[in-house]
Amino acid sequence: MNPRNLCLIWGCIIFCIIGAKGKAGGGDFRNTSLDFEMRAADLVDRMTLEEKISQLGNNAPGIERLDIKPYDWWNECLHGVARAGTATVFPQAIAMAASFDRELMYEVACAISDEARAKYHEAQRQGDYRRYKGLTFWSPNINIFRDPRWGRGHETYGEDPYLTGQMGIQFVCGLQGNDPKYLKLVATAKHFAVHNGPEKDRHHFNVVPNARDLWETYLPAFYDLVVTAKTYSVMGAYNRVDGESASASWMLLEDILRQQWGFEGYVVSDCGAIRDIYAYHQIVNDAQEAAAVGIRRGCELNCGSVYQRALLEAVQKGFVDEGEIDLAVYRLMLARMKLGMFDPDDKVPYAKIPYSVNDCAKHNALALDMARECMTLLKNDGILPLDKSSIKTLAVVGPNADSVVALRGNYNGDASHPVTVLEGIRKAVGDEVEVLYSHGCSLAEGVEEQTMPVIPSAYLITSDDTGQQVQGLKGEYYRGIELQGDPVLLRIDAEIDMKWGTGSPTDTAIAQGILTSDQKIDQDNFSIRWTGQLLAPVSGLYKLGVTADDGCRLYLNGEKVAEGWFVHSMQTFSGEVALEKDRRYDITVEYYEGTKNAGVQLVWERPEEDGATQSELTSRMLAQVAKADVAIFVGGLDAEIEGEEMSFQADGFDRGDRTKIELPAVQLKTLRAIQQTGTPVIFVLMAGSAIAFDGLDDDLSAILMGWYPGQRGGDAVAEVLFGQSNPAGRLPVTFYTSTDELGDFSDYTMTRDRGKTYRYYQGQALYPFGHGLSYTKFSYSDLKISDRHLDDDDDFTVSVKVKNVGDRAGQEVVQLYVRDVESDLVMPVKQLRGFERIALNKGESNIVTFKLNTAMDLRHYSPIQQCYTIDPGAFEIQVGSSSGDIRMTGTINVE
Repeated sequence: MNPRNLCLIWGCIIFCIIGAKGKAGGGDFRNTSLDFEMRAADLVDRMTLEEKISQLGNNAPGIERLDIKPYDWWNECLHGVARAGTATVFPQAIAMAASFDRELMYEVACAISDEARAKYHEAQRQGDYRRYKGLTFWSPNINIFRDPRWGRGHETYGEDPYLTGQMGIQFVCGLQGNDPKYLKLVATAKHFAVHNGPEKDRHHFNVVPNARDLWETYLPAFYDLVVTAKTYSVMGAYNRVDGESASASWMLLEDILRQQWGFEGYVVSDCGAIRDIYAYHQIVNDAQEAAAVGIRRGCELNCGSVYQRALLEAVQKGFVDEGEIDLAVYRLMLARMKLGMFDPDDKVPYAKIPYSVNDCAKHNALALDMARECMTLLKNDGILPLDKSSIKTLAVVGPNADSVVALRGNYNGDASHPVTVLEGIRKAVGDEVEVLYSHGCSLAEGVEEQTMPVIPSAYLITSDDTGQQVQGLKGEYYRGIELQGDPVLLRIDAEIDMKWGTGSPTDTAIAQGILTSDQKIDQDNFSIRWTGQLLAPVSGLYKLGVTADDGCRLYLNGEKVAEGWFVHSMQTFSGEVALEKDRRYDITVEYYEGTKNAGVQLVWERPEEDGATQSELTSRMLAQVAKADVAIFVGGLDAEIEGEEMSFQADGFDRGDRTKIELPAVQLKTLRAIQQTGTPVIFVLMAGSAIAFDGLDDDLSAILMGWYPGQRGGDAVAEVLFGQSNPAGRLPVTFYTSTDELGDFSDYTMTRDRGKTYRYYQGQALYPFGHGLSYTKFSYSDLKISDRHLDDDDDFTVSVKVKNVGDRAGQEVVQLYVRDVESDLVMPVKQLRGFERIALNKGESNIVTFKLNTAMDLRHYSPIQQCYTIDPGAFEIQVGSSSGDIRMTGTINVE
């Protein structure tokens, strides 16, 4: 019999047995004394075929007669609860991988799942069943970042399968919780499998990996999350693998995932991937056939509408039978059972998490801890850390210096108080150092500023409850859109830069205990009035405006400047006014939110920004730099130009991906001009992928990789710059010297002649995988290997003594690599098989011990035997501070 049909038959038999047991025992899906399997089977048995099919799309309607509430399975939490209003925004995934800290990753994931649970139960109380309000999260992304040009690489944990698996395990365990009965959330490992660009080809691309690449590079992290972390969901990919849609592949979903790995959860397609089966891959002719293929090959949940639109007709035509649909619905209902969705809240321990945990002070501090740990110092000629006492003037320049976008990455929530690098530096130096700021240049040619800059708090003045003048504007928050009645919330907002999305403006106040949950303002149908004074920094003609999603008005000294008092998507309404330097003007901003995606900003264009030519602006910036003792250039990329399937195309960028890894030309040009002033330059690089510098790195005094560091990123950067924090982040990707070193982006082959990732690259990296500097130094000694003659399934240990021999406390990431001494050309050059992040005071030492197993850590995949195997012979154990900084080695032999 065809093994595909055999698999489906056994699944249906198991489902029927469970259902029969439930009926024999008087089963009822409402009976909490029964096990979840019986209850789920009973629930499915009560549904009509049409009702079953309705539950197979991400936006599943309620079934009132069965008391099933509507549910949207789509939710995101890549580095914080995303797209659901205010939430703690942790560093982007690639940044957290740079921490090389398993324990902190787990702590972050626990915080995310706390906020997710709190948001879910609050939404349930409000009868809000919309997207991004559920408990099934489509994170983490554990695809291997094999080529730095892939736009979505910053969503991953880097280029190494072992590091990806280790960090992913902690993330999944933190999300799903440790209750013996209930899941805290459902985590989803994505995108299964062999998926990492190019973005523009993902809907029709077919990758045919050889067996070794599949099992040694593209599958190991998924194995770790499925088998070790027990992730309860897996998402398929858009592309084909060996001719099959990855979201409907018997090889991937039934053979590998369920039969070989014993996966017990459910599979969800990437969004629109079932449609791609017929619309782009053209594997089948129409939606009915595509729906049947998806169900029969193991994809239970369709992100999209093909299942809901086409499965009934597919059943009627005989493409798929109802028993196969029953099994898919059963697996989905079982997941909802395990999440406690059919049980009273008092039986579900996670339902007790208070709403106040969202965006709380503890999580804000944790975001700073993770941002500190991901700071990666690439170069330092001794200029860092900066001594404030020796600096009178500091020039801060660059397109990411005052950018909130550069903090948050993609798939992000809305931070209530994000700290940009400029703000962090200003806080760090206080009044001791004069800070001169200039935007400097754009991120890249063709990148236009999306909005006018937000008016900084320094130019907004109001009075607090004591009559004391403070920075910011007084906000009055009302229910309804009419600005009438008593305000629910009165507070001073430092700036008007709000993006609540589908959240509420009272979320933070409730989380902080300022308001109670019954004082919550709904996420739609509210209004706000801000009042105070505007201080003009220079004389001239200003453009003042409000950027808002829905109604907005702006008044200056009682005169209307701008208005857009109707429901609309995010857009700017502005007017021109002449202002005098150092004069204060009464300002009133009014805003209302009708429906969807609440957000408002008070923005301006100052005369020197609006009237000057680019040449004049550059001259002013260079004059500031020349005056300064040190210049800090904050540049790189952001997630609006590197990311998922975008429309943006420009020199070096192609619809989300990059065509060049060099720093964009406009930034290189600006940096070279800055260097000619003679002022030392520190480059704070904010990006989600590897950057090359076209030789410019030789002339920079220091380079600090800040990644996309989350809501406290500006504080973390400033702490490193001024020595309050000692950096210890490590690169989870290789930094190559130029694009010329990269081969064909569409080539998924991982061999030494292709040179992809540090595992196969044989060149001289600009900065190697695992690289990262510190303000102190560490020595390595006393390498010990417990047994140097081993069989093919032996445990052994490797230990090394690490000592802080510098003059200050610091952290070191001790890394262990394995090299097959007798390998052929298809074997990796070396592979990471252990790492530990340790903290040592000045003069302190510690013994770091790694536990390894020959069958797991020295193996490779044999296409002939179709299994993992170990070649006998010598293996070199390498221990050091990076893949390029090996301090000690030892040899073992496998017999």
